[in-house]
Amino acid sequence: MLKHIDATAMLAVRDLAAAGTFYADVLGFDVRKDDASGILSFESGRTPVALYVSDHAGTNQANALAWAVGEAFDDIVAALRARGIGFDHYDLPGLTLEGDVHVASGFKAVWFRDPDGNILHVNNG
Repeated sequence: MLKHIDATAMLAVRDLAAAGTFYADVLGFDVRKDDASGILSFESGRTPVALYVSDHAGTNQANALAWAVGEAFDDIVAALRARGIGFDHYDLPGLTLEGDVHVASGFKAVWFRDPDGNILHVNNG
């Protein structure tokens, strides 16, 4: 029924302007749509990402957005670090922590948060 229809990632934020600045200036997203409905839209690749104001912003304790970036992983992690991103550290089965990077058998991953606490994830998959 829905498998051939594109979906949109929806992220709750407390302050739309501050979140918009983070996604545009830190992550490099281009604003796709900013309308009176209170939704600020971006695109990550071909995936629409919409930010909206909610009192429940940052309460999700799981990945909100994830990117598999392949060989660009080290460069992207360095660029995020240079833009002031701090990375979360987790105790995950099968993964060891090397600096800020979780690794296992060629797999690398980092997790970080947007200003509202939404968990963002980058891996080399």
